[in-house]
Amino acid sequence: MGLSTAFTELFDVEHPIALAPMGGSAGGALTAAVSRGGGLGLLGSGNGDQDWLARELPLVAAEGAGKPWGIGFLTWQIDVDAVARALEHRPTAVMLSFGDPGPYVERIRSAGTALIIQVTDLEEARRAVDLGADVIVAQGTEAGGHGARHGRSTLPFVPVVVDLAAPVPVLAAGGIADGRGVAAALALGAAGALLGTRFQATTEALVDPATAKAIVEARSEDTERNRVLDIARGSRWPARYTARTLAHPFLDRWRGREDELAAAPDAQREYRDAMAQGTIPALPEWAGEAVDLIDDLPSAADLVATLAAQAEDALARAGRR
Repeated sequence: MGLSTAFTELFDVEHPIALAPMGGSAGGALTAAVSRGGGLGLLGSGNGDQDWLARELPLVAAEGAGKPWGIGFLTWQIDVDAVARALEHRPTAVMLSFGDPGPYVERIRSAGTALIIQVTDLEEARRAVDLGADVIVAQGTEAGGHGARHGRSTLPFVPVVVDLAAPVPVLAAGGIADGRGVAAALALGAAGALLGTRFQATTEALVDPATAKAIVEARSEDTERNRVLDIARGSRWPARYTARTLAHPFLDRWRGREDELAAAPDAQREYRDAMAQGTIPALPEWAGEAVDLIDDLPSAADLVATLAAQAEDALARAGRR
């Protein structure tokens, strides 16, 4: 039957499912697999590193079967040149997250590329509408990785953004890891769902096998939103965005002491040394609250089909009640 929405019609994709452009882990193979499976794959280029893009972009072209795909950027970390270089590869869409997208809108629009803006609060949502976003992603605090320090949960946040942005299509993000979550997003008025953690646990994701195993074995109570690990590893992430991660020794040690950690170069050096020695993960293990629903490592293309079938079934069962 298929689930047709404003999102699927805009991008000519089969299913209202998109890959979160997770920096580093959403590489070319994963992006291509999601698009090939009927969703919209979004390459996680982060800061637009040229070497990384040069390695991953050919995989999208080679494995994507000519399907629509896009590139996502961390807006606070890029410049106009990074966006211009990405546009040379003719993505269907560019997604901007975490920061002011204003300086990049004209360049994206002039290329005839769809503009997706992720928002974490209503101020950002209003800005996205004013800038003329083609799609808005409403991210709730259940999401893995970075998000609003003082944001809202997905369930109450999404319908508010849907109402504010109408008729612009909205994707729900945060705490969605199976087809029931996709169905719930549609019931909230969204035109689809954007998933991150669920796609990290796939065969194509660029994650260490130990990280994939940790996600499969984790439970929601193992995740926590914090700034500790950004500070410890010297990341320049803006303080307004914290990150939901799995448990970590440094988090246990420095929880609630962010200012003290920031002023403790010895502790940050200790973090780097432990990372170099392999006694802690090379990167924090980003994971959302829906990890309880993840218990396997499928192909991403197969996963898209499974999610869509589950969503259709959930909506059909709801309609019979």
